[in-house]
Amino acid sequence: MQPLNLMNNVAKARLLHNLLREEIPEFLGYLNELSETVLNDKERIRAEWNNGIMPADMWFKLAEQIQAVIAKYPKDLYRSANVFSDQLFDGFLAIFTRQALYNYTQLEKHTDPKFKPAVELLFT
Repeated sequence: MQPLNLMNNVAKARLLHNLLREEIPEFLGYLNELSETVLNDKERIRAEWNNGIMPADMWFKLAEQIQAVIAKYPKDLYRSANVFSDQLFDGFLAIFTRQALYNYTQLEKHTDPKFKPAVELLFT
């Protein structure tokens, strides 16, 4: 295994999936809910948007891409660490997914107490 500081988002997500697979279905449900909320509340989000690095429209596009991935691989995202990591944590899509992962742990929706420290170790 590579040292953490040399791992990219895809490798970290693969490791998270392999270590705590039982948490993945609930996270995927949250990720889907978050993307739906973003797409259903565009006007409010656009009015409150203050991210100077990324325009709100890019955030909406990422939410749409998340929904497309979840629709295309509904079972494989849970079953396969490779599909989970390659589809949700590669490229710009990782920005949305990592934010969702952070929100998910802050809301303490996870059931395994090891999940939050694992996410913090891998992604912060």
